[in-house]
Amino acid sequence: MSLGGAAWMGAARDQFIGWSVAQRQQHLDRLANQQRFLILPWVRVPHLASHLLSLATQRLSADWQTRYGHRVWLAETFVETGRFAGTAYRAAGWQFLGQTTGRTRQDRQHTLACPRKALWVYPLHPAFRQYLLAP
Repeated sequence: MSLGGAAWMGAARDQFIGWSVAQRQQHLDRLANQQRFLILPWVRVPHLASHLLSLATQRLSADWQTRYGHRVWLAETFVETGRFAGTAYRAAGWQFLGQTTGRTRQDRQHTLACPRKALWVYPLHPAFRQYLLAP
């Protein structure tokens, strides 16, 4: 599992939070993106994926504080819908927000054909919107 900075844009995410463009620019560093999550196919442990997701989200904000000097309030991830259903995210309490358009940040001319992905988020604090909307 690896985590990093949040995706620059995500219409469903930004609408879910209630962000304006200026607020996104100001607070994007307060989100973390789960970029990789792999359990090898021969590992057969019931509920392992949702258990690991739960453990990771419980410590994510404190770990981010230790490493980067500030907390994160929301985790996001993108799941390729043609390959995966997102079952582990649903079981771990993540919220499905919608589908991406199938574009990437490198697609300036709208010519790349990329798989659409499901956007899932996990609030790391009940008042996450207050922190992400604050001036």
